[in-house]
Amino acid sequence: MSADGPSAAGRTVAEYRIEDLAHASGATVRTIRAYQDRGLLPTPERRGRANMYRDTHLARLRQIADLLDRGYTLASIKELLEAWDTGRGLGGVLGLVAEVHGPWTDERADRITRADLEERFGGHTDDEAIDEAVELGVLERIPGREDEFLVPSPQELAVAVELYAAGVPLSAISGHLRELRGQVEQIASRFLEFTTEHVFARYLGHQPPTDADATEAASMVRRLRPLAQQTVDAELARAMRTFATRHLEHHLSAAAPFTPQAAVSSPASITLPAGTISAVERLVGRDKAAAFIAAAAEREVQTRTLDSLTPSSIYNTIVDEKG
Repeated sequence: MSADGPSAAGRTVAEYRIEDLAHASGATVRTIRAYQDRGLLPTPERRGRANMYRDTHLARLRQIADLLDRGYTLASIKELLEAWDTGRGLGGVLGLVAEVHGPWTDERADRITRADLEERFGGHTDDEAIDEAVELGVLERIPGREDEFLVPSPQELAVAVELYAAGVPLSAISGHLRELRGQVEQIASRFLEFTTEHVFARYLGHQPPTDADATEAASMVRRLRPLAQQTVDAELARAMRTFATRHLEHHLSAAAPFTPQAAVSSPASITLPAGTISAVERLVGRDKAAAFIAAAAEREVQTRTLDSLTPSSIYNTIVDEKG
């Protein structure tokens, strides 16, 4: 690298050969040349047989790397950079990118050691289970630290610990998380489609957006960011209350022994053959069938109750008890 290039103000400006630029930016020489060919980098100044790059090239390479890390394609990055170069401004766009790419939760990542994991899961965190947790993103490996992991969501790990302590196998927890993640991603996708259609289309309808529109869109992201989670939390609470009640009623009714008294108190729970129901409806009419079935059940209960009070029934019961 040399620093003898004069600037318009008389200052010296850092200059780089392509190998030096690659070293300073972290990009490869091949990548820099590819960016040049695609028009992502300004043309370098030719000095004899060498191309000379400046700090503007280094700054541009760092911008490209940052946008790539945020998920932008090279084609999208080219449009953004061209907008900046033509004076339309990029500050608002980069602010929007930073807002969307920023954290969508107040939860802070944590670290955990292999020993702590084994303690929380009762010594059952084998290599296969850890590899699956890493694949799911519940854990992230830390370079150079084989026995320590990053935990992006301590709450998610805590849920897994509680489920395991309650008796749920690790394989079932992983399978449930995979299924849940797919469903939640559908919800997130639908929410983004909804807000884009009704809110962000006015800001992002032209590519690239103006600096002012991008700034306003970033402000809207900050306002709407918590709405998705608040909506899901409220709807999940409502659904859990509804379905948990139904599940409990189902299991309690399945576990309770059948009695004629229960059938009379809740005749709708009686299951009768379709032919029997049709016969009753033809006999008394469809609107009176339910009352007829309930009355018949009640008479049967009374008959059995009276039978149980007869001397012979009492005698047989005593004999049975004496053995």
